[in-house]
Amino acid sequence: MSRHPDRTGVSRRDLLRFGLGAAASLIVSPSFAATAQHMRKIPKTGETLPAIGLGTWQTFDVGQTAAERAGPREVLKLFADQGGRVIDSSPMYGAAETVVGDLAAELGVGNRLFLATKVWTTGREDGIRQMETSFRRLHTQRLDLMQIHNLLDWKTQIRTLRDWKAQGRVRYIGITHYTESAYDALAQVMASEDIDFVQFNYSILSRAAERRLLPLAQEKQIAVLVNKPFETAGLFDKVRGKALPAWAADIDCRSWAQYFLKFILGHPAVTCALPATAKPKHLLDNMQAGLGRLPDAATRERMAEYLRRL
Repeated sequence: MSRHPDRTGVSRRDLLRFGLGAAASLIVSPSFAATAQHMRKIPKTGETLPAIGLGTWQTFDVGQTAAERAGPREVLKLFADQGGRVIDSSPMYGAAETVVGDLAAELGVGNRLFLATKVWTTGREDGIRQMETSFRRLHTQRLDLMQIHNLLDWKTQIRTLRDWKAQGRVRYIGITHYTESAYDALAQVMASEDIDFVQFNYSILSRAAERRLLPLAQEKQIAVLVNKPFETAGLFDKVRGKALPAWAADIDCRSWAQYFLKFILGHPAVTCALPATAKPKHLLDNMQAGLGRLPDAATRERMAEYLRRL
């Protein structure tokens, strides 16, 4: 079974190969996707971003040959064609920054992307060296978002980020983590520092962020990026062989991937979810979550309860 089981029994591969029905036309139509994707505002500026982005952990950490890069190349092309903009990476992710930068330049889509990466080291000079390397790898003179990865030496790195933002080298600054054990530390920085973005894990089964981080982000007008939306694919193990509820159609949901992502996007504090994939059919499935109706608070609880009962 594929990672994204489809309730209809028709695979994304079949839809793309044969162009069957309206659903396929929506998947492959860049003009439709660009105009219909749910857009979210960056609270500090009002700039809007599509609500489905692209993570690169593991999936873009590949070699230099055309064969090794074929999957990420097609994913990045489809992502841009479908109206996607936010692509998130890190020097921690092996070759991912280099692959993103090389492929974006090769495809000519770099100016359509919102490039986000991170600084992940200690010390001011090491932080500057690492960030300069990220600029080169990503083939850019200015980054949309630079984040302090896992809060490592954040008090040092944030001073550099503020200087670079004032100089126009980065447009936005932020902080990140990927585990609930770091939520107290994240909240402290969010409450005390002037940052534009925060990134943390959040999913339909990992909802601790709802207690403090998401409300705090709304209060402090901080944009929210969500990592691990699929629990590193663990959610798909839970639903393997299980059917979507019939009422999922009420929120224009056709797959489990869309079910999980629409739950996240239903929270008003979320700016953009970052599912990671190197498979084109999964990318197209994920992007569909940014189209059509989203669940209200009551429907989100119904979605979570249905999943818990499986």
